Amino acid sequence: MASVPSLASTVQQRLAEGLSAALPEAGSADPLLRRSDRADFQANGILALAKRLKGNPRELATKVVEAIPANDVLKDIEVSGPGFLNITVSDAAIVNTLAARYADARLGVPFAEDAGTTVIDYAQPNVAKEMHVGHLRSAVIGAAMVEILEFTGEKVVRRHHIGDWGTQFGMLIQYLIEHPHELDHKSEGADAEVSGEEAMSNLNRLYKASRALFDSDEEFKTRARARVVDLQAGDEETLALWQRFVDESKIYFYSVFEKLDMDIRDPDIVGESGYNDMLQETCRILEESGVAVRSEGALCVFFDDVKGPDGNPVPLIVQKSDGGFGYAATDLSAIRDRVRNLKASTLLYVVDARQSLHFKMVFETARRAGWLNDEVKAHQLAFGTVLGKDGKPFKTREGETVRLVDLLDEAIERATAVVEEKKEKAGLTDEEVVENGRYVGIGAVKYADLSTSAVRDYKFDLDQMVSLNGDTSVYLQYAYARIQSIKRNVTDAEPVAHPELELAPAERALGLHLDQFGAAIAEVAEEYAPHKLAAYLYQLASHLTAFYDQCPVMKAETRELKENRLFLVDLTARTLHQGMALLGIRTPERL
Repeated sequence: MASVPSLASTVQQRLAEGLSAALPEAGSADPLLRRSDRADFQANGILALAKRLKGNPRELATKVVEAIPANDVLKDIEVSGPGFLNITVSDAAIVNTLAARYADARLGVPFAEDAGTTVIDYAQPNVAKEMHVGHLRSAVIGAAMVEILEFTGEKVVRRHHIGDWGTQFGMLIQYLIEHPHELDHKSEGADAEVSGEEAMSNLNRLYKASRALFDSDEEFKTRARARVVDLQAGDEETLALWQRFVDESKIYFYSVFEKLDMDIRDPDIVGESGYNDMLQETCRILEESGVAVRSEGALCVFFDDVKGPDGNPVPLIVQKSDGGFGYAATDLSAIRDRVRNLKASTLLYVVDARQSLHFKMVFETARRAGWLNDEVKAHQLAFGTVLGKDGKPFKTREGETVRLVDLLDEAIERATAVVEEKKEKAGLTDEEVVENGRYVGIGAVKYADLSTSAVRDYKFDLDQMVSLNGDTSVYLQYAYARIQSIKRNVTDAEPVAHPELELAPAERALGLHLDQFGAAIAEVAEEYAPHKLAAYLYQLASHLTAFYDQCPVMKAETRELKENRLFLVDLTARTLHQGMALLGIRTPERL
C-alpha cells in the first residue's frame, strides 16, 4: 500500500493552493505550517510573504482564506494577530486519515525504494576483555538506528569493529603456548556447550596470569613481543591461537547481546584484523597523493584547526615511526572497504563523544583522499557517558568499572519484582512473570538510554527506570498491555472507524498525535535521533491516559462510539508496538 498523506501535508497542500489562487505573484511560497496549542495547526508563512510583497499581512491572510475552496478537511481557518492562520481540521478528516493508516501494515509510513546504503559501525567490544557499562550505549543506540533506517527503506549493513588486534595478543598467545591447557573448558564432555560466563572466566584468568608474568619476567616479555611480530607476519601457529581467543570471546559477546535482546550475526563482525591486508596500500595512497607526509619518521596528516596546548599542530598519525599502524590506518582502510566494496552512501559511526576529534581528523583525511565526497558522507553519532546517581561516571563501590552483565541482571531482577506484584491482577503464569520480567528489565535499560539525546550524559537509576510512572519504558509497555486487556474484555464490538461521529477533545488530541507517526519516523531517521521517537511514544501514551480518563471504551454510550474508540486504541497499540520495536523494546500482551 502507498504511504498515507498526513493531515499536516494535506492542510499544507490546501493552503498552498489558496496562496497560489489569491497571490499568484507569490510563486510557490511555503505556508510554514506547524502544530499549535491554539488550534490544530498554525501557518506563519504569510508574514514573511507580506514583507516580500510589501503588503498588509492581515489583509493578505484574509485573501488567502477566501481563496481556499470549501472542502472536507479544513473545518475552520481564523486570521489571528499580525497575520497568522489558526487552522482546525474536521473530525471526519482525522478519522478518515487514521482509517487509512489502520488499513496499512506499515501504518502509512513511507518506504523509500531508492534509498541508499548505510554502513552502521556499532557495538564494538574488545576480544579477551569483559564488556562493561561503557559498551551499552553504542550497542543500544546502534541497534535502534539499524531498525529505524531499515524501516524507512535504507539498505543497512551492520559492522561490529571489534578490538581483535594489537600488542596484548602477543602476550596472551605466548602465555597460551607455554601453558597450553589454560583455555581448556570445565564443561562435562567434549561437545558440551560453553556458556558466555565460562568463556569470559577463562579469558579473564588467562589475561591476569599472562599480564602478571609479562610484568615480572623480562625474558617472557621479550618472547611476547616477538610473538606480536609473528602474529603480524601471519605465522600459522600464532594465528590459530589468536583465532581461539576470538572464538572464545564471541561466545561471551553473543551471550551478552542475547541478554540485551539484540541480534548480532557472525558475518557482521569485521574487527580491526579484517583490514590488515589494506594497511600498507592505504598508507601508500595517502603518501603518494600528498594527503599524508613523513614527519620524524611517522606518516602524518596535519590540519590547520587542530593544535595542541603548546600551539603546535597535532597530526593524525597513520603509521608510526617504527612501521607499526595505529587506529587511524585501520579506520581509514575500513572507510575504503565500506565505500569501495560495500557501496556505502553513508557511513554512520556510533562512537563515544570522547573520540570526536579522532573521527573528525579521519573523516577529513578520507575527504582529502577522495574516499568521502558529496555522494558518500560519514557521520559520527557521538554519545555521552553513563553516570551513577551521584552524577559521576558509573562505577562499583570499589571504584571498578561496572560489568554489563551485572547491570543487566540487576535490571531484570528489579523488573521481575515489579511484574510479580501485578501477577494476580494481570493473570500471569510463573513463566510469563519470568519472560515479562526480562522484557521489562531490558526495555527499561534501553529506553533510559534511548530517551536521552545521545550526545548527553545520563544517570543510571534503576529505581526510576522500572517505575510505572513517568517517562519510562514500563509506562509505555503498560499502556500497550492495558489496550490488549480492553480488547480481550470487549466481546460485543470490533474496532471500526466512524468518520460521522463528533470527536471529544481527548479523542482529537490522540488522533492528531497518531497521525504524526510517519513524520516522527522521518525526522528520527534523517537526524539519527532515536530519542525523538522515544519522546513521540511517551507523548502518545500520555494522550492515551487522558483519553481513558475522559472517553470510556467499554461503557461507551452507543455501539458506534464503542467501535470508534476501540479503533482509536487499537491503532494506538499498533503504533506503540511498532515504535517500541524500532527501539528494540518488547511489548508484552499482559502486564
